[in-house]
Order: sequence, then structure tokens, then C-alpha cells
Amino acid sequence: MCWCQPLEICLRIHRSTTTMRLTAILLCVVCIGAPVTSGAGKDDCQARDFGHGSVVCECNASHCDSAGPVQLPPVGQFLTVLSSKAGSRLARGQGQVLKNSTGAALRLIIVPYQKYQRIKGFGGAMTDAAAFNIRSLSGGAQDQLLRQYFAPEGIAYSVVRVPMASCDFSTRLYTYADAPGDYDLTNFTLSSEDIEMKIPLIQKAQAMSPHPLSLLASAWSAPAWMKTSGALIGKGTLKGHPGGKEYTTWAQYYVRFLEEYGKFNLSFWAVTTGNEPTAGQMTNYSFQALGFTPETQRDWVAMDLGPALHASQFAKTHIIMLDDQRLLLPHWAKVVLSDVHAARYIHGIGVHWYMDRLAPPELTLGTTHHIFPQYFLFGTEACSGWNPADRGVKLGSWERAEDYAHDIIEDLNHYVTGWTDWNLALDLGGGPNWVKNFVDSPIIVDTKKDVFYKQPTFYSMAHFSKFLWEGSQRVGVSSSEPSALESSAFVRTDGAVVLEVLNRSEEHIPFEIWDPAVGFIPIDAPAHSILTVVWATQ
Repeated sequence: MCWCQPLEICLRIHRSTTTMRLTAILLCVVCIGAPVTSGAGKDDCQARDFGHGSVVCECNASHCDSAGPVQLPPVGQFLTVLSSKAGSRLARGQGQVLKNSTGAALRLIIVPYQKYQRIKGFGGAMTDAAAFNIRSLSGGAQDQLLRQYFAPEGIAYSVVRVPMASCDFSTRLYTYADAPGDYDLTNFTLSSEDIEMKIPLIQKAQAMSPHPLSLLASAWSAPAWMKTSGALIGKGTLKGHPGGKEYTTWAQYYVRFLEEYGKFNLSFWAVTTGNEPTAGQMTNYSFQALGFTPETQRDWVAMDLGPALHASQFAKTHIIMLDDQRLLLPHWAKVVLSDVHAARYIHGIGVHWYMDRLAPPELTLGTTHHIFPQYFLFGTEACSGWNPADRGVKLGSWERAEDYAHDIIEDLNHYVTGWTDWNLALDLGGGPNWVKNFVDSPIIVDTKKDVFYKQPTFYSMAHFSKFLWEGSQRVGVSSSEPSALESSAFVRTDGAVVLEVLNRSEEHIPFEIWDPAVGFIPIDAPAHSILTVVWATQ
């Protein structure tokens, strides 16, 4: 019942059940001394408090707390993994599944016959800024950082988004074909940022990962000479019309990008139709953008991008449309996917999180899935610190970790198949960023000290990326009564059940999980915590 639970859970289990309180306390005495409660890996978190509500874990070339390998407990036992505002970071516990209910008022019921979408994966973006920051560390610290994300002892990121040429998180403006009038792309060439920074780091990450990484490419802007504005930044679209030479050349630009990365043995799972196409329709937009309406995006895919990829060696590379706010759904999807010529080339729909509070998930994601169930939904960008009212890096902000977990659970419960964070690493100022659009990141680098800090958002991501393997299928979960808990349940490819639980409230919440296949799991969600529960069914 309380064997080797994380201490925050252990001291509270059965607190509301008088007859079992003494047993729980006695068992918790054993828990206090159990090594499993001291941390998730061979090294403990070197906690640093910067006054933003919780702690970061400091890492260097020789020391970093590690998620470590995760072994599925035998049938009849369950594994818990806890991160909290109070300071737990992927703290593990293990307990016994019961045959009878504990009588807890709140029960989360697993409904395995209700089957939904399968998981693709979770990850972050290798921007120029991220690569610059990682490379600013010593060789040992660089490897340590990449292991935290990609190695088996890390948090198992499987998706890496790669900007095609510059974005705001670059130190300069550039594309791969800046020579005016180069419609044949004769002078197309990757940048030094690609060859010297991003590609070597992606190669290292791939070498560390036990599985192939799913690379996802997004372009911010076409070369200025192809655009109505004659500039990379601000409002502007491609000259001409779909099927015309600018649109055709822009499609071939994608093919050339894939070819050049292919020379470094890097292949892409997917490309998007372009980052935030609505930004290129805005007056006075401050950084790189390329405007599309849903109609021009539809026709460009149908007439140019789709045929170009299909005729190349990259016919199996997926095309993800939109790559913008979910507020634009379902309208954008209706316009593009109702056209059979465009729809035949498209595989998925990419969404960003920045306007999610204005976009009810059922009206946007849910409706889109029900109309177009054959197209996957995928989170292609998110970050904290983007809002002008709450700008930049906040070392140790637990509120931001909760924002991540809340949005991920909400997305997963509305058919999204994965969620991609923005920059893999930023500096203490939230950059570099040529337009000073500074934000936060799960890892923050302090070059002067040759250390990096793992933010609460890093651990928030870990609860999903580490435990929801590719191919995991979401299943039903219902609650016996209303509560503050947010949850989502999955059956993994190894048959294990994974329940993700977020408690954003000020109170600990005791509850039990009922899986009809195995029995009852007594548990407790501490105040302001993220909890992963895993158990085998056979």
C-alpha cells in the first residue's frame, strides 16, 4: 500500500482512512530510508533556488541528475514518478496493487476498450540559438546536456524540429538561396549554422538515441527576392500564384534542403508548410515570416510542394499543414483538406500553443479530428516566457511547468499525437535572438560557469517523453466525482498502462486508480505536482 512511495506521497496515503492510518505511517517509516526515494538516478539534483517558486537542477560536465532507466514492475505492483513544486524531480516509488477498494472518495477508472490516437513523440527544436548555446559549453558539458534529452538515461526525446535557414532565434538574417533570380537554385547552400553547429549536434543526439529521431523541418521565410515585400521580415507573400515560378521554386527549395541534410545522413520524418503563415499577413510583423491564406496554402501544396516531394526521393516525407495556432481550426483544415488534390499529399496538422486559452480544445482540435480523422494532429511549437506580461527566463518557475503539463494533457485528450517544445537550450537572457524576442527554455546555459540548469519545464516534459513511447495508445479514463486533477491514460506497446496526473491545486488529493484488469492502486497527488503511474497488466 505504501511500500517505497516517494516521501510526499508516502506520508499522505490513507490519511483520510482512519483504520489504515497507523499501517500507512509504519510503512512510511520504511519508505523514508529507502534509496529509491532519494532521486531518480545515480546522481541527485543539485538544487538551486533563484526565487521563482521552485528549484532548478544544476549540471556540469561531470555531474547531472539523471532520469535513468525505467524498469516495468511485475504484475501486481505499480511504479510512481513524481515531480513537484516542493522540489521532487522524477522521484520514484513502487507499491502494491490491491484486490479491494480503499474506499477513497475519488476514483480514476481506466476504460481500456475506449481507444483513441497513438503517440508519435515529444521533443524540442535545434534552432541556431539552441545550437550556439550548447556549443558554448565545454565538450563534456555539451555531451552531458545532449544525454539529458536523448540518451537512454535521459528523457527520451524522439522529435527534433529544425528551422530551415534563419528565424528570430538566430543571430543574423539569411536563407539558403539569397542570390536574386536564382530560380534553378544553382547557388543553394546550407549555412555555417547548419554545417558547423546544428548538423553535428543532431548527429550526436542521434548517436545517443536508442531509436531513430523524427526530424521535423519548418521554414520561416522564402528568400526576399521571391516575395512581394522584397524582405525576409514583416508582411509579405510569394510573388505570383500557385503553379507559378516563385511557388514552384519555393517547393524545390524544400527538396534541396532535404537533399543537403541527406548528405550528412540525416533524413526527415516531416516538413511543415511553413511556420505561422498568418504572421506573414500581419502589418509591421517584426521577424521572418511568409504569408499564406488557407486557400493559397491549399493550392501550393496541391500544385507545387506535394508534386515536388512526390517526384523526388522524399516521397515518404510527411507534409504537415498549418504549423500555426489551433485557434485557426477547424476552418483552415476545412479549406485545405476539403480539396482532394491537396489532401492527397498531406498527412497531419501542426498546432502551436500560444493562443490556446482563446481556443477551446473541443471546438478546435476535437472538431477537426472528428471531421478529418485520417490526419494526425501534432504540437509543433510551444515555449514559456513569450507573453510580454511575463517575458523571458524564470529560473525555477513551477507555474510554467504546470502550464506545460496542462497544455500537453489537454492536447492529448483531444487527439494530439505529440508535443514539441521550442528551443532546446537558451542563455540566461533567453537568447540569442536577433530581434530580442527573448523567451524561456527547459534548459538554460550559463557559459561563464560552464553549467546548465534544468528547469521545472524540463521535468514536466520528461513525464511525457520518458513514459509515453511511440505507438502508445490513449484509452479512456473517467472520474468518480469532479476534482482538481487533470489526467490522461495510455496503453504502451509493451502492454503497460501509463496514467499522467496533474494537480495544480494548493491541496494534496488522495485517490485510487481502478484498472479492472489488475485491481486498485491507492495513491495521492501532492499539491502542485505532476505524477506518472505505470503498471503491467500481464
